[in-house]
Amino acid sequence: MRTPRNDQLTETDRAKGRGQHVPERRCVVTGEVSPAEQLVRLALGPDGSIAPDVHGKAPGRGAWIGVNRADLETAQAKGKLKGGLARALHEGNFTIPDDLGERIEVQLRRATLDRLGLESRAGTLLSGNDRIEQAARRGQVRLLLHTSDAGEDGRKKLAQAWRVGEDDEGSGREGMILPVDRQSLSMALGRENAVHLAIVDARAADRVLAHLSRWQFFTGWSRDAANRVSLGDSRSAGGTDSRDAGTGDTSAASAASDAF
Repeated sequence: MRTPRNDQLTETDRAKGRGQHVPERRCVVTGEVSPAEQLVRLALGPDGSIAPDVHGKAPGRGAWIGVNRADLETAQAKGKLKGGLARALHEGNFTIPDDLGERIEVQLRRATLDRLGLESRAGTLLSGNDRIEQAARRGQVRLLLHTSDAGEDGRKKLAQAWRVGEDDEGSGREGMILPVDRQSLSMALGRENAVHLAIVDARAADRVLAHLSRWQFFTGWSRDAANRVSLGDSRSAGGTDSRDAGTGDTSAASAASDAF
């Protein structure tokens, strides 16, 4: 399916366009296959415990999950997660922490905020309504972000400027809502009153989306979450927009082949 002009090309899309191999992994809970960048890796530590590895770089054996926190915790309570990990790892002597879901969420949050911090230092991230609006009207904004407690008027004004700059008026295109409020985002970025953010580089936008979409999906955060300040509320809101979540639809099969 063709990517619309104003939709972000993910690294997977770019790799496919260049004919490069896109690594895929199978979720040990559902059996569905998706690009590895859309899943979360669980690593088997030397002490026999399972730990989240959201960057996918921890040494040793690992397996992958592509479900949200609620589904993960249900699978864990029913023993389905342990069974899937045992098959994928070819190992039954391991422990799963009771708070695995919380640990994954904390790591996804940290990875996303760290990525935004890196883009801020690299000069690819803008904050401040006036600066963002000017850049948006010039067609320079690649990704528009708002905190969960951002005012509706401010979001709409910047989204309208973005659509004008992209010659995309009437599309209804809006920015993405972060699963974090302005206080937390400001502390993470070291800026005062960070409410709206804009990414002005396409590859930087891809890098941010790679982390943000997994965080949104895992927490159950969705685009209609603008008035929900707490992550606790967001978890009860259901799944996120499929374009944001980046989850695959491939049919189920054995999980054992994806351990490494």
